Amino acid sequence: MARANNREYVWLQCTETNDLNYRTQVKVKGGLPEKLKEGLKKYSPRLRKHTLHKIKRK
Repeated sequence: MARANNREYVWLQCTETNDLNYRTQVKVKGGLPEKLKEGLKKYSPRLRKHTLHKIKRK
């Protein structure tokens, strides 16, 4: 049985260097979770520290 395709891939973009460091899946139905709208603290390899990352859709 096939699963419903209600997810899409998005990139997480560093707000300081504008690098696309991470790719993750999010649910399409019901909107984005509040945590993803605000941004996530993720590791930036270029700066070698944790920075704020926001969603970027291709």
